[in-house]
Amino acid sequence: MQNLLEVKDLSFGYTKDKLLFKDLTFSLKRGEIKAIVGESGAGKSTLFELILGNLVPLAGSVRAMRASQVFQDPYSSFHPSYSLMNQIQDVATLQELEKYLPTLNLEYALLQKLPHELSGGQLQRASILRAILMKPDLLLLDEPTSALDNVVQLDVMKMLMKHLDEMAMLLITHDVDLASWCADEVILLKKS
Repeated sequence: MQNLLEVKDLSFGYTKDKLLFKDLTFSLKRGEIKAIVGESGAGKSTLFELILGNLVPLAGSVRAMRASQVFQDPYSSFHPSYSLMNQIQDVATLQELEKYLPTLNLEYALLQKLPHELSGGQLQRASILRAILMKPDLLLLDEPTSALDNVVQLDVMKMLMKHLDEMAMLLITHDVDLASWCADEVILLKKS
């Protein structure tokens, strides 16, 4: 089966004398979830920027199929002047919208609102909705459930896992229990 993500001998640091990681290698196939766990400053979000091509590695390579991302801060992932529906329609098809609304505990009317009119949890669920509707090969999840209460967090993760036949997922989390529960492999990034 084809790898949807290949990270090979990846090294990166904002200065050459202090690397965030060195010779990092892993891959992801359709149907797999891998979790990246580490303390703040260990390079977890930077790794996503490298995967998305927003940063250039010092050494090694990253090859990723079509990806979408759920950011840790949902307020920064939506433009404040446009309704959520406009921003979802810009990047995704609405064909399966109704299918996901109940699981994400979202109402259609909520999507007609501006981002600041929603709570952090509602906005995070809308961000997850948008990412899934984009039909990615690879879903990058940066603390996707940190703004949600435990019950909703579990429902959202179960819903995401139902889509593993369509994609692979890379999850950044501080929650070691969540990582152990849902991931095929946990990759620990240590702060150097």
